[in-house]
Amino acid sequence: MNYLFLVLKGVAMGAANVIPGVSGGTMALITGIFERLINAIKSFNVKAVKLLFSFQFKAFAGHIDLYFLMAVFGGIFIAIVSLAKLFDYLFTNYPVYIWSYFFGLVLASVYFVGKTVTKWTPVVIITFIIGAGAAIVISVLNPAKENSGYLYLLLCGVVAICSMILPGLSGSFVLILMGNYQLVMIDAVNTWNFEILVPVGIGAIAGLLAFSHLLSWVFSRYRDQTISLLTGFILGSVSILWPWQEMIYLKNESGEMILKNGEPIVMQYQRYLPDSLSTEVIFAILIAAAGVVSIWIIEKVAAEKTES
Repeated sequence: MNYLFLVLKGVAMGAANVIPGVSGGTMALITGIFERLINAIKSFNVKAVKLLFSFQFKAFAGHIDLYFLMAVFGGIFIAIVSLAKLFDYLFTNYPVYIWSYFFGLVLASVYFVGKTVTKWTPVVIITFIIGAGAAIVISVLNPAKENSGYLYLLLCGVVAICSMILPGLSGSFVLILMGNYQLVMIDAVNTWNFEILVPVGIGAIAGLLAFSHLLSWVFSRYRDQTISLLTGFILGSVSILWPWQEMIYLKNESGEMILKNGEPIVMQYQRYLPDSLSTEVIFAILIAAAGVVSIWIIEKVAAEKTES
């Protein structure tokens, strides 16, 4: 049963990583597996290699927390493969409702993650402000153009995976900024294009191993400051998820939309306020409230499990 819950938490992380603006790291943090995940990933070191090649498989599995990693990453894989097509459909037909749910989800997580800070000192408050400011700056950057070069795809893998495990910073949104979200998360995933997926995967593995060591070191020594920084990231990224936004498409120098497989390419989103309290707006507010309730339920279940 514990491993089933870990798979479901992995599914939550994977689903979040597919959505531009939502961080898988946020899901890991609010479901209580973030620190364990980082420590397990960083356990892939020289000792792990020695245990593996000396055929001490039981010791190797214990050293790297193998079954935990298999459950979480299995859930992530299931979500990315199964939800890529679904989210493509939902974003096309019900964008306001999808954005609303994740807006409520992430907004509520600011409180639940922030309350794990043991003491809000001036330094902790400053790191919170820095995190929020950095996320806001990232959210207003203009996307680059699509690039399928091998080295650039490696870089996309490195940067995206680091942001995917960093709460408040969306790997999918970073791919949008790098110009390769459509290429990697939609086209390559849906068609199993290994010419794209392999270099991105190699970059992701390398980046994950390197970044996990840094994040674990910082987390163990400056826990409150790290959590406050990540809470700021989450708060600053909420604006990306505002439900009412208009898609701005990529255009050439003559002002014509650039098409990929017959479809226009989304360059960025322009946010606006609804001009009336329509049925859509009411439903969107209710769905955002459902997102808040979802986080409350996750937090309650996690608290009860800890007490037991």
